[in-house]
Amino acid sequence: MKRSKRYKAATTKVEQKRLYTVEEAVARVKDMATAKFNEAVDIAVRLGVDPKKADQAVRGTVALPHGIGKEVRVLVLAKPPKDEEAKTAGADFAGFQDYIQKIQQGWADIDVIIATPDSMGEVGKLGKVLGPRGLMPNPKSGTVTADVAKAVKEVKAGKIEFRVDKAGILHATVGKANFEQQKLIENVQAFLNTVARLKPSSAKGQYIKSIAISSTMGPGVHVDKNVVVH
Repeated sequence: MKRSKRYKAATTKVEQKRLYTVEEAVARVKDMATAKFNEAVDIAVRLGVDPKKADQAVRGTVALPHGIGKEVRVLVLAKPPKDEEAKTAGADFAGFQDYIQKIQQGWADIDVIIATPDSMGEVGKLGKVLGPRGLMPNPKSGTVTADVAKAVKEVKAGKIEFRVDKAGILHATVGKANFEQQKLIENVQAFLNTVARLKPSSAKGQYIKSIAISSTMGPGVHVDKNVVVH
């Protein structure tokens, strides 16, 4: 892969075989985020699990202390009066049949969908459309709930969802490169501590195998997995 001069210059600031503390990694990622836009800061955690086994398909949510630096667009699929509760709580869109029809027609200008339990009969039919986009509401992630106001406020405040992929890796955005260093550190630690707590009882051997933090356009910085609280 051909790399830009900017990328190559950034790689000189990282020792590829060294494992950094979270504080050191965040400092280097911020220093290497030199693109002309405000880059996202992402984290990738390789787990020692078998995602094909249902009891090892690690997924969860975490309320990042400082959010991800992005305005999250929230749709709540609910019947009256829950739709109005959602709007009052800050949902960008709220309704039922009209939005189901819009989604069926290809509309997807949203980041998170929250649904009430009584709406899931209809929402479930959208699985083939929403599933591949990672938008399908799920009770485990708190996006299927009768308390739509609480769910909307949590998402707007910085609650994110994550799920291990087929390769056994968790990917998440934990902020922006222009965040204060301490805020990024606290977001990273909150994410890693949550992942550690979700270790499946059936997973054998080493659970967290590797951790890397990077900006959108920058190289990854490997973090010492021993810093994670178990």
